[in-house]
Amino acid sequence: MKGYNAPIDEKALVERLQDPATANEAFRTLMEMYGEKLYWLIRKMVYSHDDANDLLQQSFMKAWSNLHNFRGDAKLSTWLYKIAVNESINFLNKERQRRNIMGDGEDDYLMSTLESDPYFDGDELQKKLQKAIMALPEKQRLVFNMRYYDEMKYDDMSAVLGTSVGALKASYHHALKKITAAIEAEEL
Repeated sequence: MKGYNAPIDEKALVERLQDPATANEAFRTLMEMYGEKLYWLIRKMVYSHDDANDLLQQSFMKAWSNLHNFRGDAKLSTWLYKIAVNESINFLNKERQRRNIMGDGEDDYLMSTLESDPYFDGDELQKKLQKAIMALPEKQRLVFNMRYYDEMKYDDMSAVLGTSVGALKASYHHALKKITAAIEAEEL
């Protein structure tokens, strides 16, 4: 997904968000600017349209209620991504506990969630790719999705995930090798 670094005057937006007279209108602008990007980030983690929509709303509600805590140390977009990632990870952890899912069972659960989603219209190759991505450890899956689909820069990922650029590059490389191997193995 292109446009992650679209030219936006984040400083002016933050000022409008923190001014009670302009906060509501500025927040609508914020949701319009980042809603789709955050939706797809979340969707690639939870694979369900309905869950992604719910988590997107929760992420925006958390951002709204914590605007007073935003100090501007990071970019606004980075802060939003971090909230969405944390909400998604918390959701997945609760789902694992609720369903008592361990190890390989998570891959099966996520794949059935994806296949049963009426909004998924992927062909067989897309299903193979998604299955290979689902088999990755959660952090590798997140790094792969952010880099491959969102074309996010490693520096931005580092700010969102709190991981060094070198570790992120290694994680992406390992994820790519695992995905390639999984797809090739399935084609034999």
